[in-house]
Amino acid sequence: MMTSYQLNANAGLSARFHNVFKPRDIFLHDGKSLRRFTIGARLQMAAAFAVFFLLAWSVVATATAFRSLDSDMARMERQVAKMEADVAAMRVAVNQRAAQLERRQAFLATMLRGDADAGRLAALLPEEVSEPTNPAARAIAHGFDQVDEMQTALVEEARADTRRRYRATVGALRQIGINPARLQREAGMGGPYEPVPAAENADPQFRALFTSWRALDQLETGVASIPSARPILESANFTSGYGIRSDPFRGRAAMHAGIDLAGPYGTPIYATADGIVNRSEWNSGGYGNLVEINHGQGIQTRYGHLSRLLVRPGQRVRRGELIGLMGSTGRSTGSHLHYEVRIDGRAVNPVPFMQPNQTLIALQQQRRPVLEAPVAIGGPAGGPARTDR
Repeated sequence: MMTSYQLNANAGLSARFHNVFKPRDIFLHDGKSLRRFTIGARLQMAAAFAVFFLLAWSVVATATAFRSLDSDMARMERQVAKMEADVAAMRVAVNQRAAQLERRQAFLATMLRGDADAGRLAALLPEEVSEPTNPAARAIAHGFDQVDEMQTALVEEARADTRRRYRATVGALRQIGINPARLQREAGMGGPYEPVPAAENADPQFRALFTSWRALDQLETGVASIPSARPILESANFTSGYGIRSDPFRGRAAMHAGIDLAGPYGTPIYATADGIVNRSEWNSGGYGNLVEINHGQGIQTRYGHLSRLLVRPGQRVRRGELIGLMGSTGRSTGSHLHYEVRIDGRAVNPVPFMQPNQTLIALQQQRRPVLEAPVAIGGPAGGPARTDR
């Protein structure tokens, strides 16, 4: 039953196939004669196969073209993405380089202006910027090389000047017997640790300049604490020097811890360096009315036998500021000033501190004008090697 159905179906399909490709007659009439052409089934099938092949080939070619177009589009997209990455890298390199140069310029301008503090300069330290890995970005960054070279030359010049000033200041301090290390002691400090990122990764050249500047700044700041002027502006007589002398009251050899400068009663007496008044009072040890100033770094000055005290304990005074009037109070034979310089509590010869030193004068002129000028016999009683303190 099933076989008969299949045969009938195949017969019907074959009939339809032959009906599609059955022989066909075509008549052509040219106006004079009539011609007849017969197109057989095989020719029709061959033509149909050719059309089918052409259509199939067109479909395949179109699909291949689309795949090639997709590949080209993907390649173009990758190229565009790479170009965008290069542009972004160049933009980052330019911004980093420009920011570095601007920061370096701000550091140099602040330092050379002469009014910066160490904390501010440390915060302005420019970071070291690494060389870009992208060739295009590296080429763009090198466009700033001329500015870089100018800044580098300025850094080297500043370092050379800083070293020169440091050596000159050290030499001037040693001439008067001051160890430069004394002025570079760090004061007591503390607090939580909050690092400055710029200082952690600072440009080596600028870090070296900052280190040199910091050492010089400490030294020059400490110079303000050094007595380097005469305590009397008016004319005075030098009547007694520092060291062993014949005591004017006992006539025996005794240590004189300072110098005596005689002058009229009421002659103005001035501080010889910046500092804070430790004592401004009557002293029973022989000084009479005494002003003692602490200049920091272990340095003190004393002004004895004053007729009047014009400052109070705890008061901050500047170099050249009026602190008292000359007199003859205490253990004194007449109107004069007993002047002492002490380092770590020990009296030293004040004379070298009163002699002009152009380096120290130039540094201290930034704070106060230079004092000029200087001078009966007296002073506290003392033995050969010990003085009243």
